[in-house]
Amino acid sequence: ISPDDIRVDVYHASGPGGQGVNTTDSAVRVTHFPSGIVVTCQNERSQIQNKAACMQILKARLYEIELEKRAEALDEIRGPKTTIGFGNQIRSYVLYPYQMVKDLRSGVETSNVEAVLDDGDLDPFVIGYHRWATGNADAESQSA
Repeated sequence: ISPDDIRVDVYHASGPGGQGVNTTDSAVRVTHFPSGIVVTCQNERSQIQNKAACMQILKARLYEIELEKRAEALDEIRGPKTTIGFGNQIRSYVLYPYQMVKDLRSGVETSNVEAVLDDGDLDPFVIGYHRWATGNADAESQSA
């Protein structure tokens, strides 16, 4: 944290404290200009300890803000999330009375269940999803 980005104010602490409570400026208020965060501390007996506590709290709050920004950026990259539940599935696997794997988004289906389950042959589904997703993107851009 740059010293130019903060303002440190000191003032009298409030509450019980004996004879010296009104004679020492031990409470500290730190204002961070870029984010607008204000942190106050008057728990400790000395101004130095209170300032150190304020700086720790300020760093923690700035760190939380940075984590939220990164999480929002990741959510934007990942796309919308749906709840995991019945009716939100991507693929349907039918093993009895007949065998079939069907992608419910793109409509791609195959009867070679062993290749999908044992060998992990998902290429037709990936290609089908890509075609489906680009087709939906084209439809959305035309309607806008």
